[in-house]
Amino acid sequence: MPVPEPVFIRAKPGDVAERAIVVGDPARARQLADLLEDARLVNESRGFLTYTGRFGEQRITVATHGVGGSSAAGVVEELIMLGSKLIFRLGTTGAFLPGMRIGDVVVPTGAAYVSGPLLQYIPDARITPVPSFDVLRATVEELERDGLKYYVGPVFSSDAFYAEDPEFVRKWVGRGYISVEMECATIFGICMMRGVKTGAALLVSDNLVEHVPMHHAEELRAHVERVGRAVLRAVSRVDVSQTGQPGSRPTREEG
Repeated sequence: MPVPEPVFIRAKPGDVAERAIVVGDPARARQLADLLEDARLVNESRGFLTYTGRFGEQRITVATHGVGGSSAAGVVEELIMLGSKLIFRLGTTGAFLPGMRIGDVVVPTGAAYVSGPLLQYIPDARITPVPSFDVLRATVEELERDGLKYYVGPVFSSDAFYAEDPEFVRKWVGRGYISVEMECATIFGICMMRGVKTGAALLVSDNLVEHVPMHHAEELRAHVERVGRAVLRAVSRVDVSQTGQPGSRPTREEG
């Protein structure tokens, strides 16, 4: 069967790096590209701005995935077609916990969903999409290195932005979820199925329990700068040659 050609990211395989950071907002893609050396625009079709450059010794691609799981699914699938072996979401999230402040970071340990494109990928089963452990660990270590405040826990991936009423918040807070966003479940799920490493860091842009309104790209710019550098370091150090995380465990002979 021939390999399908990308529809949304009109780039060639050599244009896209093995390590990719995906974002929802094109303004964030442009900002992250400014942190790369020799960044080159390799796609602007349909507004999915995609840049490839270098961070230290590693080539890194920054791509826009748009809003929602369906949009993100197409971009993630095409990045994988073009050679990406690690796809990391740097996004925003609505906080569920009191005390979470604008610019704090949520590092998801998993992403729940009740609707969206994953149900079409796997209609007869429910999976729990999770990040790769080594990606999660590197992310936490780099955030700590810079003294950034972060929370680690499960998030809910919503498929309808304006469905987040008070009952919605109470329901998911009561189930132990710490924030809401729209793409992690899809990105984690597809990467799991395709054997690609994945992870995420989400900037708190609003707080749904404290009724703090959403902050947008320009208001979050300084936070994106700080967290973006930590994420670039984390993504750069992860081994993308294997999907499993090597561990130190006894062999059968060792008991």
